[in-house]
Amino acid sequence: MRRKRIKRLFTTVGILAVLALVLTASYQVYLRAVYPLEHEEVVTAYAEPFELPPSLIYAVIQTESHFREDAVSSAGAKGLMQLMDGTYEWIQTKLPGDPEPADRIFEPEVNIRCGCKLLSVLYGQFDNTETVLAAYNAGIGTVQGWLADGQYSADGVTLSYIPIEETNTYVKRVLRAQARYRALYDIK
Repeated sequence: MRRKRIKRLFTTVGILAVLALVLTASYQVYLRAVYPLEHEEVVTAYAEPFELPPSLIYAVIQTESHFREDAVSSAGAKGLMQLMDGTYEWIQTKLPGDPEPADRIFEPEVNIRCGCKLLSVLYGQFDNTETVLAAYNAGIGTVQGWLADGQYSADGVTLSYIPIEETNTYVKRVLRAQARYRALYDIK
């Protein structure tokens, strides 16, 4: 009787261990589907010259468009990195070569290049990732106004409070996605 209980206990523990392994593996598969490494060549090509961690680029794309190349927001932002037409035109003045036509905004290589350049420009203006992401979402002028307001920034450099809930949520979502990318793929 005692042997049967012990045998049953070991069998149950074994089954539970196998189930735990299967669930863990399934969860990893699920996470990699939600946080894919799509357009890896393009991301890699622009991460280094624009001095951006690939995990941040993937996180912005995942948060902005969920890797839908044809994504258009209700505000009119377009493509993988959700660039507004005016931002797309402006950021191209900061890039070498002739500007790309407006209809190329949806092309992954063009959209990611411009989005990465925008992030790089924002890092040149702001000291930390949270502020850069807030500016990517709400605009440079808006964030500069927040930094100048003691209600939102004690030092004029770091945001202590983001007054627009959409932007606050956006920053948190991108940072969470970036952490996922780093953990899932062991990338910078």
